[in-house]
Amino acid sequence: MATENASTSVVNEYERDIVLHVDGARRRVTVDVRTTVLDALRDRLDITVPKKGCDHGQCGSCTVLLDGRRVVTCLALAVSYDGAHIVTADGLSSDGEMHPLQQQFIDDDAFQCGYCTPGQICSAVGMLDEVAQGDPSYVTDDLDSAVALDGDEIRERMSGNLCRCAAYPNIVAAISAVANGGRSAPTGGVGR
Repeated sequence: MATENASTSVVNEYERDIVLHVDGARRRVTVDVRTTVLDALRDRLDITVPKKGCDHGQCGSCTVLLDGRRVVTCLALAVSYDGAHIVTADGLSSDGEMHPLQQQFIDDDAFQCGYCTPGQICSAVGMLDEVAQGDPSYVTDDLDSAVALDGDEIRERMSGNLCRCAAYPNIVAAISAVANGGRSAPTGGVGR
């Protein structure tokens, strides 16, 4: 899946030089062909915003926006994304202003320890883009109408992002508030 500005070059049998565009900066990095995007970011580029939680694609702590789509980076091989554009939670802010979801997470106290928060926020941004495109989820009732982003939809769509502190009610409230222009939709029960 090479993308724009890709320039993979073979270093040796096991390593490649690749380019990753991270939060707007073009970064060249040499990686082992088995290196994940997460490890390339954290270990080779010193970008520690995406967190290593389970390292098996089950917790979502490493979620970023990769070419506009939310991706768990612990399962993505870096050499497959040469030239890709990656946005971490740090890259969501613009002109010194936090992204609305970042601000709403603060306003709604949608985190406790904060370890999962960068992945939660990136996943929420990607999820809201999916909803705007009309992508249904497993719990979408009417596939022919616009998606009504209620508590059930948010929980289903965010189910790949775990929070060990169980801040789910506030996470759902924060996402709901942003999706509904500052008004929280009914969450349908605590922690569901």
